[in-house]
Amino acid sequence: MSTPETFPYALTRAGVVMTPEPGNPLEVEGVLNPASGRGPDGELYLLPRLVASGNVSRVGLARVNIEKGIPVSVEREAVVLEPEREWEKGASNSGVEDPRVTYIPALGLHVMTYVAFGPLGPRTAVATSTDLRTWRRLGPVTFEYDDELGVDLGLYHNKDTVFFPEPVTAPDGTPSLAVLHRPVWELGEVRPGEGNRPPATVPDPRPSIWMAFIPLDAVLADHRELARWRQNRFLAGPEHPFEELKIGAGPAPIRVPEGWLLLHHGVTGVIENSMAQQQNVNYGAGAMILDGEEPWRVLDRTSSPLLAAETEDERSGIVPNVVFPTAIENIDGQNVVFYGMADSKIGVALLRRNPLFGE
Repeated sequence: MSTPETFPYALTRAGVVMTPEPGNPLEVEGVLNPASGRGPDGELYLLPRLVASGNVSRVGLARVNIEKGIPVSVEREAVVLEPEREWEKGASNSGVEDPRVTYIPALGLHVMTYVAFGPLGPRTAVATSTDLRTWRRLGPVTFEYDDELGVDLGLYHNKDTVFFPEPVTAPDGTPSLAVLHRPVWELGEVRPGEGNRPPATVPDPRPSIWMAFIPLDAVLADHRELARWRQNRFLAGPEHPFEELKIGAGPAPIRVPEGWLLLHHGVTGVIENSMAQQQNVNYGAGAMILDGEEPWRVLDRTSSPLLAAETEDERSGIVPNVVFPTAIENIDGQNVVFYGMADSKIGVALLRRNPLFGE
């Protein structure tokens, strides 16, 4: 395992790109955790989570203004996803939250995973688009039953999901799309008194990063297969102090000389209710290197955060002490990371190679 000083990549803050718009009722509880993508016009867009009063979330669309290679502001254009379907609306809460968008050239589609906060709490759902503006919902994700695991992962809450940008060879040898996800074994919110009930076959009872695969041929025949995840396997659990409570995937992994680079978040503190806003936690951004041919193998990871909550924007907000990376875009040859700041604003960081490792 590497320290931030010896890991091949580093994050450096570059400013704040989006804050809540005064007087906008859709943003009174924050703008945060954006997805991103290039539109047909070649422009860079953010798809931020917009939080209205009562913690009701929507997904917006905002064009990014760039100066000298750095995103500096946005121009709001639309709301592209609202909690309209039954799986997105609960009795006491509703929302479409924390979108991650991956452009997959093999499909010619932007593929969005998002948290649908419905009647039974947070579940992953999938939608697709060709232009970032109009999205076709494919519904909540279903999970293939695994005899070895002995459980249907669809019974549990799931968040922090994101697709890889290109097909990989799955463990069974088939060309497949790969997706990361994060099941949570806490049943107390939907079955009072049940508590944390992980299956006996799970390597770590804490929320951890898992990987699933979908045969590419099946998706090419029917895009609805993007919401049916197979061959689920444990990828990585909390290992270091900054990940004591849980970890989860960040933006879509990117190809690097070492394999795949995955940014993730680690969480410490106290969580009394995983479905409530969490006030006594600290989120930091770490990273892993996954094997280029077998991405279910972790080759290296950071033992402490590459970016921790240190600035006022990261330490003060709806949920204090949060750095939450969710998108990476290449701007003028440089990788730029967008991240949530204290569940209130959107920050920008530069992802650069550690000089120790050369160009």
